[in-house]
Amino acid sequence: MTLEVSGLGKRYGDSVVFSQVSLTVAPGEFLAIVGESGVGKSTLLNCMAGLDSWDQGTVRLKGADLGTLSDDQRALLRRQHVGFVFQAFHVLPHLDVAQNVALPLLLLDQADDARVQAMLDAVGLHGLGARLPQQLSGGQLQRVAIARALVHRPGLLLADEPTGNLDPSTAARVMDALIAQTREHGASLVLVTHSEAAAARADRVLHLSSQGIGGQA
Repeated sequence: MTLEVSGLGKRYGDSVVFSQVSLTVAPGEFLAIVGESGVGKSTLLNCMAGLDSWDQGTVRLKGADLGTLSDDQRALLRRQHVGFVFQAFHVLPHLDVAQNVALPLLLLDQADDARVQAMLDAVGLHGLGARLPQQLSGGQLQRVAIARALVHRPGLLLADEPTGNLDPSTAARVMDALIAQTREHGASLVLVTHSEAAAARADRVLHLSSQGIGGQA
């Protein structure tokens, strides 16, 4: 699925977060966005998903201009076509692993236990569906988040520092699962990261600063 960002700018009061950000993500492409802390990488990712507002420019997802959509319309578009992996996992502690992963399917009225189990197997969580989140390691929790983001087979996956809290070995396994699953389903992947190792696996790397984005690596 194509994502197009054109001339995007974001401010908090008089402070410029970023400006004149333009990029296109092609169907099936893996794009990494890097930059120093505080330049707005996570904010940019939230804008791409229509979770945050912006002050100038446009974001088009699957041809739809997110700036012209209502909150409900944006939510429906995300629910159907976007997966989001948060750095802080955001799993629900009162639900077991399988129930957490199944949430996107339930929201779409597409409950499918077999698909949930297949996704858990694919990210290396076979046999852990009945466990509660507090019984898992950080790496396992991140794989739960990845499975949940991908179980409804979105055309676009947005990942915010998915390996930021993990040791190098666990981070590599998480990236393996992330890349394998997006490739298998032909999804586009936009990864915000500080990790050189994670960024090196992308098809393209773009550098974000307060003045904009560029510097393809």
